Amino acid sequence: MKILALDTSTEFCSAALYLDGKIFNKEILAERSHSEIILPMIKELLEESALALQQLDGIAFGAGPGSFTGLRIACGVAQGLAYATNLPVIGISTLEAVAQRIEKQKIIVALDARMGEIYLAAYQKLTNDDWKVISPPTLCSPQHAPSVPGSGWNGCGSGFDVYHKELSALYMENIHQIHYKLHPQAGEIAQLALPKFTDGSISDPADATPVYIRNKVALKENER
Repeated sequence: MKILALDTSTEFCSAALYLDGKIFNKEILAERSHSEIILPMIKELLEESALALQQLDGIAFGAGPGSFTGLRIACGVAQGLAYATNLPVIGISTLEAVAQRIEKQKIIVALDARMGEIYLAAYQKLTNDDWKVISPPTLCSPQHAPSVPGSGWNGCGSGFDVYHKELSALYMENIHQIHYKLHPQAGEIAQLALPKFTDGSISDPADATPVYIRNKVALKENER
């Protein structure tokens, strides 16, 4: 199985190739230049692996939540490449991708959503690339994040970096350890996409859409 994956949901820009069990990943701190970086990055990955797009089995992208502009870039690039090569496309949750980065069974992922809010979800690992959703992805303030059952949880994601005090206090009885400075990466997106491609859960490029969760990008003046 050969999968191309990309993520532009944060200030980082990453692309990865999953080639029959091995993952080759590239990442750059792009700030706001994702649209200029992502295609050359993909081209470089393919050239280094001596592959053409047509030889891939599918394309996966970080569907969100995350930066509105970043999500649209990843989705648009994935769709464009898929239409050109007649490949299937699958969008992968950026929250799950962060959870996939640490080898733990119970994980709370919080991503900084700006405007004093976070995107949060809780997962329990069933297999290496399969997660049970304990608390579905939601947008909330750090002080009003949803509760999780029991103890032994691990926290990760930029939400814990930015709102360490608030989330640590809220989950004091639940969290065993917090893992800092973790963000979505294309390598984990490729891993999570693999079982979906192999079990036939493929998607038409036209059906690929970003997952925003939030429906606005800025606060009004009276909300600040």
